[in-house]
Amino acid sequence: MGKLTGFLEFERAEREYAPVEERTKHWKEFVIAPSDGETETQAARCMDCGIPFCHTGCPVNNQIPDWNNLVYDGNWKEAALNLHSTNNFPEVTGRICPAPCEAACTLNIDDNPVTIKSIEGAIADRAFEEGWVVPQPPTKKTGSSVAVIGSGPAGLAAAQQLARVGHDVHVYEKNARPGGLLVYGIPDFKMEKTIIARRVKQMKVEGVTFHCNVNVGVDVTADELQEKHDAVLLAMGSETPFDFFAKAPGRELDGIHYAMNFLPQQNRRVAREPIGEGIGELTAEGKHVIVIGGGDTGSDCIGTSFRQGAKSVTQLEIMPRPPEKEDKAMSWPHWPMKLRVSTSQAEGAETLYSISTTGFSGEDGKITKLNYVKVDAKLQPVEGSEGSLDTDLVLLAMGFSGPIQDGAIEQLGLEVVPRGRFKGLDSNEDDYKLPGDNNLFAAGDVRRGQSLVVWAIREGRQAARAIDKHLMGTTVLPR
Repeated sequence: MGKLTGFLEFERAEREYAPVEERTKHWKEFVIAPSDGETETQAARCMDCGIPFCHTGCPVNNQIPDWNNLVYDGNWKEAALNLHSTNNFPEVTGRICPAPCEAACTLNIDDNPVTIKSIEGAIADRAFEEGWVVPQPPTKKTGSSVAVIGSGPAGLAAAQQLARVGHDVHVYEKNARPGGLLVYGIPDFKMEKTIIARRVKQMKVEGVTFHCNVNVGVDVTADELQEKHDAVLLAMGSETPFDFFAKAPGRELDGIHYAMNFLPQQNRRVAREPIGEGIGELTAEGKHVIVIGGGDTGSDCIGTSFRQGAKSVTQLEIMPRPPEKEDKAMSWPHWPMKLRVSTSQAEGAETLYSISTTGFSGEDGKITKLNYVKVDAKLQPVEGSEGSLDTDLVLLAMGFSGPIQDGAIEQLGLEVVPRGRFKGLDSNEDDYKLPGDNNLFAAGDVRRGQSLVVWAIREGRQAARAIDKHLMGTTVLPR
């Protein structure tokens, strides 16, 4: 362990952020990184538990006590090697992961877990600064070819692992840049896109070929990819948004949009990329914005709206307001349901709980009001609690129901069940192959349904192992 009595001597020190009035004026990251010395002190708090519950909380099985100890000892390079042995993109998870590992930390029993996420991010960033992150091209080629459809975290992780063991890997991405929702969904103020670009550069040297602006199912058929490659990995994510208001009065009014129509436009603006065609230009400037949905996507809409110059931002959540402190005896070491305030919410949003939207009203075809009713703990309407909120823009951020079913999914004849899983797909995490006589595999949100980036990375790594074993009969890739 780091320091025998470190967890008794040192208090948890949270990462600091630039002031709200400063950070909402630009699109850059605003986390104030701790110094190396401060990070080493935080690493000293790790208890190196007999049973490290942080491992159970981390989907990629990061060896957290090991690299905490290495950081405390000042051995940052070895810590970086250890961290990269289980996680292809720790600089990403160190920025945007909700850190289930910290919820599982033994020190979280008294609400003072080790700052695992902050330490992870510091290790990854220093590794790049010091030049320790270098391409790892294979020593020999296998002669096998793999197509990866989608370049989100699952597709990128799988592609990198497969290229490193010698397969010829081709990644097909429908957008102009690789990265999937890492590039087009997550706002730049949470993660600047140079973070993804430098990884893509590394992967190109390792042998990965990226085919951007290629929509599989439109520009090239899924059958053509199957014929051209020895294996095909489906990693196109879960992009069909939930819309619980499809039949609600006023749903057709102008000014009601899906979050994932709104967020990518701003990311494209920052990158000086065309915003795309179809729905016109969306902006929150000068508007009263209502965001429906209390998750990460909803928070991203809030932060983006403030930076665009919204007059006000209100977030609606149908669930009751969570408790400020969870019952440790009931929840630890699992992810607790408790009140969390995101950095975007802290920028001035009003969050209303136990609110169910009943419809929309407007004038001249444009939305002017959102109508609602309050609900009880069982989500049943409370009589006499009806009301309305003035609004110019409503953003629907209620999650995703599964993959887009036309295009590649339709061409392959795959049947999708709710939340994204393919019907009949074995849930065994040793085998990511689709049933039947084919060369198809699936990983990430398209396989397990909407989930976390860190789960997508794990799925990509495990799918790569399954593909390598399928092609070669054996594999040296780690799980």
